Amino acid sequence: MNRAIRSLLIVGGAYVAAQMLADIASLRIIDVGGSAVDAGTLIYPFTFTLRDLVHKIAGKSAARILIFLAAGINVFMAGFFWLVARLPPDSFTGPQLEFGVALSPVWGIVVASIVAEVISELIDTEAYQRWVSRFGERHQWGRVMVSNAVAIPVDSAVFVGLATLFGVFPSQVAWSILWVNVVFKGLVTLVSIPWIYLVDPEPLSGTT
Repeated sequence: MNRAIRSLLIVGGAYVAAQMLADIASLRIIDVGGSAVDAGTLIYPFTFTLRDLVHKIAGKSAARILIFLAAGINVFMAGFFWLVARLPPDSFTGPQLEFGVALSPVWGIVVASIVAEVISELIDTEAYQRWVSRFGERHQWGRVMVSNAVAIPVDSAVFVGLATLFGVFPSQVAWSILWVNVVFKGLVTLVSIPWIYLVDPEPLSGTT
């Protein structure tokens, strides 16, 4: 298999998996150092840099397709969990209420998460592309830092704003989640910057 295709499959699969895990984990609000934060924040920030890797390997169009693909998969996942939680349980096995308690979607969080993901990742795509258009293959670290720095505050603000609007959590919890999200995602960006050097620049011909 072509090295570029193998890299794209690995990075793209990791992106979709991280998006799914983050959306599931976001159903739980945890305490981190005395501050409330949705548990999806523990893994979701890595998706920004994974998106950057896809962009570098396959171009802007591929990155945009992956963003919408992940969103569609997450919508389907939420609907599937909702359906399974409402199907009649096997009478011999028992009610199995734990599944519904753990995985039945909170639609306010689902909508807030997916809308925030799509908007922020598209912004990340545009910021990344503008950096590449200006600097080419120079300063690749800047692609990750600048695109993430623009997209992360938007992502957190949209998610928290919509979740609060839908009444998922009170305003004091919303502010806690907002600032913790931005800080943690910023730290993840710094840690993940070296990843951009792990893949070859635009090895797939005909990508834009």
